[in-house]
Amino acid sequence: MRCAVLGAGLMGRAAVWDLARSPGVERVLVADADGARARAVAQAAGAGRAVAATLDVRKPAAATRLLRGWDVAISAVPYLFNLGLARAALAAGAHFCDLGGNDAIVAAELALDREARRRGLSLVPDCGLAPGMVALVVTAGMARLDRTRSVRIRVGGLPQKPRGPLDYQLVFSVHGLINEYVEPVRTLRGGKLVVVPPLTEVEALTFPPPFGKLEAFYTSGGTSTLPESLRGRVRDLDYKTIRYPGHCAKVRVLLDLGLTSWDEIEVEGKLVSPRGLLSALLMKVLPSGEPDAVLMRTVLEGVKDGRGRRVEYEMIDLADRKTGLTAMMRTTAFPISVVAQMLASGRVTARGALPQEACLPAEEFLGELARRGIEIRRRERALG
Repeated sequence: MRCAVLGAGLMGRAAVWDLARSPGVERVLVADADGARARAVAQAAGAGRAVAATLDVRKPAAATRLLRGWDVAISAVPYLFNLGLARAALAAGAHFCDLGGNDAIVAAELALDREARRRGLSLVPDCGLAPGMVALVVTAGMARLDRTRSVRIRVGGLPQKPRGPLDYQLVFSVHGLINEYVEPVRTLRGGKLVVVPPLTEVEALTFPPPFGKLEAFYTSGGTSTLPESLRGRVRDLDYKTIRYPGHCAKVRVLLDLGLTSWDEIEVEGKLVSPRGLLSALLMKVLPSGEPDAVLMRTVLEGVKDGRGRRVEYEMIDLADRKTGLTAMMRTTAFPISVVAQMLASGRVTARGALPQEACLPAEEFLGELARRGIEIRRRERALG
């Protein structure tokens, strides 16, 4: 298999690291607008299998030329570029997957279904953590029930030692982070698709020490295509982000002040984008690079053999000091590496633009994560 990774940031580096150590992957390409950074990632993470290239992802024609001869392309760049890169990959004859994060762009990618099928290729968006891994956790859980009534997904990336103004550190793109806090949230309630505001319905939850009491609240994008895929099969479905207590209220103030708006305002005679300013300040003020953790708890309730049953999945993944990969890098980039290899190797036979819950083998996927040290524990019990 020949696998290309577009983007040499944190997630791109982790994807290269995993691909270069996976049996069956012969060559890995890492491409970035910063050619020096791409070369550094290829050398440091590529295990002798990676090569580097310079690519401006704003130029799809250049991406098409670069991707010819590669079996699959991974987009590890901000979601704004995914539609153009998906088209470029199809034109080059490569399967395509990305980290997603924006429902409108994912819908536009899925609209490429006819073209992907015509070319005999697979295009699978939203393949990171959430959106991503959690969709296949849900798929695996539903297979253990005869009927599923509700699905509750809770996921969060946290610093192991919270500090700073938000008790949070940057573990992925600041643009993706802000997007989660401002975009509308799609859920299923009573079998109907319902849109609710982000940063609402805060709930308390508890994880084992040292985490203890935490909070979770609505954010966008985590369910991706699940509401549409499961409509008619599940009555209630929702997704909330996990943070340390008080985080939601602090972010809500930033939203209410208008600091997440792209609309420019005049400040001392100059036009300033509040969101651009907020992004710059978050990158400057928030910690980064410190040991992190990713927590996930997904609970399904339904019926098995005529009795009520609860299926719960829980994951606590920590930064790997030996490899230098953060927990967020592992739990976001390893899943998309697995998906890319499934596409390139032919283990996924469905063709077209498809959500992963419609085309990927869930248990096999979870088994691949377990082989990479990402442990997702499953517990089941009867409901009264």
